[in-house]
Amino acid sequence: MEKIAASIMCGNQLALGQELQELHAVGIDWLHCDVMDGVYVNNLAMAPYVLEPIIQTKKFTTDVHLACVHPEKYIEMFAPLAPDYLTFHLETTKEPEILIKMIHDKRIKAGMAINPETPVEKLFPYLASVELLLIMTVNPGFAGQSFQWPVLEKLERLNRQLEMQKVTPLIEVDGNINSETATAVSEIGANLYVVGTSALFNDKPGSYEEKLKSLTQSFTSLEKN
Repeated sequence: MEKIAASIMCGNQLALGQELQELHAVGIDWLHCDVMDGVYVNNLAMAPYVLEPIIQTKKFTTDVHLACVHPEKYIEMFAPLAPDYLTFHLETTKEPEILIKMIHDKRIKAGMAINPETPVEKLFPYLASVELLLIMTVNPGFAGQSFQWPVLEKLERLNRQLEMQKVTPLIEVDGNINSETATAVSEIGANLYVVGTSALFNDKPGSYEEKLKSLTQSFTSLEKN
């Protein structure tokens, strides 16, 4: 499975309802929802009252990405919204097992994220415990950053380890995903491609349908079928 997950933070915040309708109409059924606390990253986004009506549409699979310190606080804050996934950063805790259990106890799937500079091997003890692995290809906080190509080597090591352990959490990549970078990632292996301003929410020519088609044509899985 290879899918586009729209980074809804990058959408038109004055017309989110219309954005959701247009995304759903062209076949996008995953949303990546960034939550930023202004501490872990130097930016703020998206509050529970913003995400609640989005999640309640029930039209999308939702991954709430907690780019926050004290993630346990935000797990408690966002769990009542019943997203499909709650993803926290490994860098923000010394006890990831406790956070994973907190999320699972709320009947939500658990995701774990790492930044580009974090060794992927730090994820290995938890591969069988989480349902999603978010590999950041830029540092979290702001759109428009350059894709960090060395992350591809980490992705290769991660895929090898998953195969060795015979576990299959979803692999999500986030950060300057466009046709070029999606092709490179797809050749290694991933499931979810978070897309924001670089290839979807921008003023470049083309409808959402056309931009989505351009992105999905990058998936090497299509060539194998």
